[in-house]
Amino acid sequence: MDDDRILERERIQIEQIRELDFEELQVEEIDDFRDSDEEDDLASFRVNSHMTLSGNLGADELTFNPALASLHTYLGEVEDTQNRIAFVDGGTVLKIPLFYLEGVVLFPEATLPLRIVQHSFLAAVERALNQDNAPCTIGVIRVYREGAQFKYASVGTTADIRQYRRLGDGSFNVITRGQQRFRLKRRWTDVEGFPCGEVQIVEEDVPLRTPRDAFGKLVPISNLRGRCHTSTMALSAPLRDTDEQSVTYSEESFESALSLSEKRLHYSAVDSIMDDWTSSDDDQAVSSRSIGCLSSGKDCEKEDWQSAKGETSVSQGKAHKQNRLTSFRENTDLTRFRMAPRAFWPFWVYGMYDSYYLAQRAADLWKQIVGVPNMEAIVNKPDVLSFFIASKIPVSESIRQELLEIDGVSYRLQREIKLLESFDRVRCKHCQTVIARRSDMLVMSSDGPLGAYVNPYGFVHEIMTFYKANDIALRGRPVKKDSWFPGYAWTIANCSTCETQLGWLFTATNKKLKPSSFWAVRSSQVADDIR
Repeated sequence: MDDDRILERERIQIEQIRELDFEELQVEEIDDFRDSDEEDDLASFRVNSHMTLSGNLGADELTFNPALASLHTYLGEVEDTQNRIAFVDGGTVLKIPLFYLEGVVLFPEATLPLRIVQHSFLAAVERALNQDNAPCTIGVIRVYREGAQFKYASVGTTADIRQYRRLGDGSFNVITRGQQRFRLKRRWTDVEGFPCGEVQIVEEDVPLRTPRDAFGKLVPISNLRGRCHTSTMALSAPLRDTDEQSVTYSEESFESALSLSEKRLHYSAVDSIMDDWTSSDDDQAVSSRSIGCLSSGKDCEKEDWQSAKGETSVSQGKAHKQNRLTSFRENTDLTRFRMAPRAFWPFWVYGMYDSYYLAQRAADLWKQIVGVPNMEAIVNKPDVLSFFIASKIPVSESIRQELLEIDGVSYRLQREIKLLESFDRVRCKHCQTVIARRSDMLVMSSDGPLGAYVNPYGFVHEIMTFYKANDIALRGRPVKKDSWFPGYAWTIANCSTCETQLGWLFTATNKKLKPSSFWAVRSSQVADDIR
């Protein structure tokens, strides 16, 4: 999507925000018990979560517009940056400021909001905005705890600073977008106190349809040259019509190039096919032989009697077999069989590595399980689709880091398909309590079921949203200020078993706004086991 379309979309969404601001909002007490009407409203919203603000539900009701959350309006107005860096070639080495973020995995094309309050990171943003080699570019690395130590991921993503705003206290509100994956070569601390790194941009592979094209277009067996190895059969290029005469080889030349063991396999296969072909015509063969004997005056009964007694010589038996083989080779059906294109593996094997085939499977599963947003616009771009699903799939941050580190579009799509098929329950990372199920998922942002948001203190949280959650205890009263979702107040939500902060309950501050409430669970607090 180009910049003009993005600006037009944002302009429309801002108008919708203003329309919502005109509504009279009143903060309500949280009610832990929902009546049946509210449950019906939530179920309806889950089905129609792509709807924008409208009067479809009645003149007195409003449906939350998921596009509002993706704009991060809580950051206030921001200005576009100039002279942003374009995509660089794979293998390029850059020296850029690094942002270590706990609980966050950034993917290409994903939005990452930042609130910069620490002096060292303010200097990092200033450096990024003014550096010559990679203007407006920072590197984002996931950091995680392992016991009492912090560990740093070796693969991260460059982030392009798209918009920013300097506040009166000197802090920055920044909106970035993921650009390209990189591998961290080395890192150090700048003299101004912020981390820097030397990163190498990952060379992404190009999605190909080659496996599917190869199926059904391999060279016919009669045109194969040399030894019949697996690699030769799998990699042989299809013949052009103009080359057919110049590269046609006889059956004898093909057989002469085989080793002893390969000849045994070849003759065994031919004999097996020949037996199947001749066995179905036994009656016809006997009848034809009888007619031939009558017309030639031969004594067929004597011939049959000698054969039955085993008086036919070994040489006659070999000659008979050779005649059958010659007749089989000259048969029209066999000629077509030999000339038919062959594929060494069945189609489903090629489909496992066909990026376009896998992309369609992943898009179909996404539509069935998640639904929003629609993948039709990018289903023909497997690399883009694979990163989009990885950035939005509601699983733990460690699994998403695993997806980021996978090289190869087809391998990433394979893993995502397995995750979508197995995703059913969400558990607390610390006590394994089941928090929610797949059927409880609710999409509250046009970006998808998982998104990154930043609080006033600079902490970034990736959250997944559900209309229903289990075994969660609320702490404190609803707060409307700094809400990530316009029209909703937030309340801290802890696991009732281990008391870990899992996320928040968001409650509508307007009785007319639907859904009336929903839960936001931090991906960093979700267990890796999603079954």
